[in-house]
Amino acid sequence: MPILAKRLSVVSAVVLLCGALLWAADRLWPLPLPADDLARVVLAEDGTPLWRFADADGVWRYPVSADQVSPYYLQALLTYEDRWFYQHPGVNPLALGRAAWQNLRGGRVLSGGSTLSMQVARLLDPHSRTVPGKLRQLWRTAQLEWHLSKAQILEIYLNRAPFGGTLQGVAAASWAYLGKSPQHLTPSEAAMLAVLPQAPSRLRPDRHPARAQVARDKVLKRLAEYQVWPQQRVIEAMEEPLLLAPRQEPALAPLLARRLNRPHSPPLIRTTVDAALQRRLEDLLLGWRARLPERTSAAILVVEAQTMAVRAYLGSVDLNDERRFGHVDMITALRSPGSTLKPFLYGMAMDDGLIHSESLLQDVPRRYGDYRPGNFSMGFSGPVAASSALALSLNLPAVQLLEAYGPKRFAAQMRNGGVPLTLPPLAEPNLSLILGGAGSRLEDLVAGYGALSRGGMSAPMRLQPDAPLLEHRLLSPGSAWIIRRILSGQARPDRDPHAELVQRPLLAWKTGTSYGFRDAWSIGVGPRYLIGIWIGRPDGTPVPGQFGLASAAPLMLQVHDVLSNRDSQRGIAVPVAAVPENVGVAAICWPLGQPLARQDSNCRRQRFAWTLDGTTPPTLQAADQPLSVGLREAVWVNTQGQRVDASCPGAQAREIALWPAPLEPWLPRVERREARLPPVDPHCPPQVPATAPPLSIVGVRQGDQLRRPATSSEPLRLEVSALGGSGRRWWFLNGAPLGESQGQEHLSARFEQSGRVELSALDESGQTARVEFQINE
Repeated sequence: MPILAKRLSVVSAVVLLCGALLWAADRLWPLPLPADDLARVVLAEDGTPLWRFADADGVWRYPVSADQVSPYYLQALLTYEDRWFYQHPGVNPLALGRAAWQNLRGGRVLSGGSTLSMQVARLLDPHSRTVPGKLRQLWRTAQLEWHLSKAQILEIYLNRAPFGGTLQGVAAASWAYLGKSPQHLTPSEAAMLAVLPQAPSRLRPDRHPARAQVARDKVLKRLAEYQVWPQQRVIEAMEEPLLLAPRQEPALAPLLARRLNRPHSPPLIRTTVDAALQRRLEDLLLGWRARLPERTSAAILVVEAQTMAVRAYLGSVDLNDERRFGHVDMITALRSPGSTLKPFLYGMAMDDGLIHSESLLQDVPRRYGDYRPGNFSMGFSGPVAASSALALSLNLPAVQLLEAYGPKRFAAQMRNGGVPLTLPPLAEPNLSLILGGAGSRLEDLVAGYGALSRGGMSAPMRLQPDAPLLEHRLLSPGSAWIIRRILSGQARPDRDPHAELVQRPLLAWKTGTSYGFRDAWSIGVGPRYLIGIWIGRPDGTPVPGQFGLASAAPLMLQVHDVLSNRDSQRGIAVPVAAVPENVGVAAICWPLGQPLARQDSNCRRQRFAWTLDGTTPPTLQAADQPLSVGLREAVWVNTQGQRVDASCPGAQAREIALWPAPLEPWLPRVERREARLPPVDPHCPPQVPATAPPLSIVGVRQGDQLRRPATSSEPLRLEVSALGGSGRRWWFLNGAPLGESQGQEHLSARFEQSGRVELSALDESGQTARVEFQINE
């Protein structure tokens, strides 16, 4: 008994010593488990690889778990490689013995006895095929079985097995060779991929299809032999030819991939991109490259309006085109937005009660200190409706509107609404803001235009499925709806805003061109998608002749056609935007901009306007226009309709609507002030008021720079007139008498010489008006 106890003690000590040695060895030579080696894959919404970032060895992987792989593949793999994987402790003695006997009898290596666990051990810690190497492999196998479950060991194999070239893992091989997810492998494809890691270079199906087919058939026969698959399935799989997709590395949305590949990103970077649409638009943009000037790039951004999920992200024409700065992502680049900010201003002005859709604005030359804006067409329209001014992208009405709304307030509202504008250091918002005098990004502009289809709520675009939808109030639902109607070419309302006629889901879009033709923009708001287009040179060099309507709009319309055709083929219904309850229609009259009876003589032009909450703001006056020269003038008339003094017998008061004074040169003669005011009764003329309206000169402005037309040899001629004041006017040119005029009559002035000119006028009440301007050769 003491001897038995002593022997048991010795055995226990030996066991404890061996255990301690194994524990020490495990600590001294730990299992080299896979770490984050920076091999990442950027995925489309459906899991399609868009781009891959290889590790330090140039290997790329697509991590998967066992439940993300076809059951056919797992059955083929375990049947062919390791039938007893879930039963053995890492090493299968029977398999090793059988392999040794076959190899000895054949005089060469005919069979291997490695289990999947042993193969994983060799993948983690490569070794030579020597006795010490085999011992090391057995040690690593034991560590694997000690530290990991069978499911974890299998997952390492699924992601680390070699499949030829720089491919590791069944998912990377499935996408590269077959162009499909490993979840959708057919029995034939599963068998082929199961055998490929045995000799990945010799069996590569893209280089040695015959060898790969023979090896595949060997696996299929094994599956039939062990009755894992029915005989009929195996026969059909063997009859299936080895069909491969064109070998293609993931190469879509490279600039988006670079943007999302951060130091601590997961191995799989998921996006909201539609892979098929991304590929289609990349091909489309490459076709456009020949139409673009040298060194010019382009960007396309497609966003699903309701979710703000990005469906296509093209930051440049071609990543590899160095002459076009293909590595610069123009979706995030800070550029001048040109006229693309105008819809936001018009919407905010509607919300503020400054205008309705048909408010009378002034497209006339104006000067703000040293700032003198002009229209893209270099001409002026005079009186113009707000809807037409926006649709035609006229600059002067937008500047007039911004002056009334306030540049600082506009910039703050844009920032609070999720569309920040960047100004130069120490600069403050000014009137140039609305014509592109600030910096913006394509992604921010598209987010802002999203408010037009999202009830006035803007939101940053979402690049990844788990990104939250962060909304900001930019416009009211009513103004957003009206602006969208205007931009879609439906500015004139039907008498019933809820009629089916005015609910057609058309494309609303706006173009923009920055100063010097540096940036061409086109932003579209379709039934389901927002489309942003930018074209220009990333280095900011001007491209003469390139502007939004000619350059960016055609590309935007083509992208819209692609999206519309896709939705039509898929049978996706086009959503119809509901008319907000506070949107109405009103018949208004110019020049006052408010409702009047059609037979009222002050209703000079009647128009139908979209309104908010039933309000019809009066015509907006320019800030620099004298308040005393207003749109309404009270007069006294006799029974013959002649203007008389209030004390004359039978005099009756009448209010006459007049057009804004700066519009006089663009009005028909019957609409000008002298024609609108009744003639004076010579027998009882009105008395000149003690404070007559201020006298002002129309036809030329302070500080103007005038030039004779290049094709004319005649002296420069101007037609000038005087507003306000009273009675006769006497005109002087550089102090010398020039001529006389009566009331609102025009005076034709002839300028023989160039240089600085002073033009002045004097009326009967003693008031004077003076302007200085320059005449250049």
